[in-house]
Amino acid sequence: MRKQMLLVAVTVVISLAFVACTETATNTNTNANANMASPKAEATPAGTPKYTEEQARQERERAKANKETIGETLDDAWIHTKIVAKLIGDTKTPERKINVDVVNGVVTLRGTVDSAEAKTEAERTAKETDGVKKVNDQLKVAPAAKPANTNKATNTNKAKTIYE
Repeated sequence: MRKQMLLVAVTVVISLAFVACTETATNTNTNANANMASPKAEATPAGTPKYTEEQARQERERAKANKETIGETLDDAWIHTKIVAKLIGDTKTPERKINVDVVNGVVTLRGTVDSAEAKTEAERTAKETDGVKKVNDQLKVAPAAKPANTNKATNTNKAKTIYE
């Protein structure tokens, strides 16, 4: 009788294990989708981090401090963030000499760069950024002035050396 009970118990356990392994219709993980009740903000492409309104607000503040303009949409702030990051990361473009304005997906580049190559690179970077509809390149090319050597030592000591 013990053997029969043991055999039945083992059979039940194996059957339950088999059913549990093959069951795909139910999800028993109740914590996995805890945030599903909150409304979705804005869809972002796969692999793109979610850009929040708080991040957009911070980006607008940074832009304002640099005399740049960002439109009111989340997309404009995200485009600005991406372009500035690309310009900073590119050795051919002096990002802080380039003002980046973004309004309704239209990017305006303003400022002065040292070479035609820097101007071309900045425009290319902006045009290749996802979400950009148009680029107005208002960059001016003016080679950097060579700094005057203000550290020249001037000998004001007019003392005479006397030899005996």
